[in-house]
Amino acid sequence: MGLIDFAGQVSRPHGLDVRWIHGSPSAKHNTDPDIQVHAYDEHTYILRQNMAINYEAPFLFLLFGNTQAVLIDTGATASAEFFPLRRVVDELVEGWLARHPREAYHLLVLHTHAHGDHIAGDGQFTGRPGTTVVGADLATAWTYFGFGDGSAAEVDLGGRVLECLATPGHHEAAVTFYDPWTGFLLTGDTVYPGRLYISDRAAFAETIDRLVDFADRRPVTHVLGCHIEMTRQAGVDYPVRTTYQPDEPPLQLTVGHLREIQAAAKEPGRRVLPLFILCPNL
Repeated sequence: MGLIDFAGQVSRPHGLDVRWIHGSPSAKHNTDPDIQVHAYDEHTYILRQNMAINYEAPFLFLLFGNTQAVLIDTGATASAEFFPLRRVVDELVEGWLARHPREAYHLLVLHTHAHGDHIAGDGQFTGRPGTTVVGADLATAWTYFGFGDGSAAEVDLGGRVLECLATPGHHEAAVTFYDPWTGFLLTGDTVYPGRLYISDRAAFAETIDRLVDFADRRPVTHVLGCHIEMTRQAGVDYPVRTTYQPDEPPLQLTVGHLREIQAAAKEPGRRVLPLFILCPNL
């Protein structure tokens, strides 16, 4: 078994010039896959659910370490018939293990938060051998991470150690993941190009402050949330339940965008920025 030195080196930063599946004008014209799979590098995959299955079209993340892989979020649809997440993940794991043989390998399922469009596919992994599914609710998730006063923890995938931050504001149990291997800061629904629904304004502002401070002390290549809801026209979003978004901006954001949100979060009420709309009181 050849160990991969995730700590001694990092993945060469890649651009994310990806044409994400973004729906079709009508169901009969939909030729996109149920799940788009983008290999960022040999050990990192970004998945997107087809809008024809669910308008939320969330992004999911599959990261491989030496002893286990982690799937972050399970999408917006429970049925494996319509949303074959388990099959796609199994194929990716089998392919990775064929290239990097291991005697035993584990799959860990974690979440950015507990809203239904991020946990619906959990049941597809019930009973899967060598798999742990951690519930996304506050008590279960935060007990698993062991969030204490510092609200930070680590998850070791086998040399690939994720830093995990408690980041409430959108949802009380929201978690942000930082992957030193890629430099990804995975922000769930806390930050993405779209409508940032805020359930607790004070907690949200504190979370954004923490993320800016954290990112200032880490090499962050991409800030990646779980949705795209904006158009390329500054400050203009697609309506809720849109299933065809041909003019989407990129998914990836920067630490500079975090600073834009940080400044806007200090002002009351709804705030419209080029790539974000802050929507208080979800």
